Amino acid sequence: MRRAWSFGLMTNVKHQMVHRLVEDTRGVTAIEYALIAGLIVIAAISAITSIGTKVLARWTSLNHSL
Repeated sequence: MRRAWSFGLMTNVKHQMVHRLVEDTRGVTAIEYALIAGLIVIAAISAITSIGTKVLARWTSLNHSL
């Protein structure tokens, strides 16, 4: 004979699953690392662009002076 699931048992299982999802911080850590890496990339791109523009202006100035 097959035993039917009771409402209380289903509620307990759902509660345990929600509790595990709330307590799991692995995804949060991965998101934090991704955000930090993204900020580093944005800072590097802006620094390289700024320096590149200044170097190009300097080379253009030197080229015209020759």
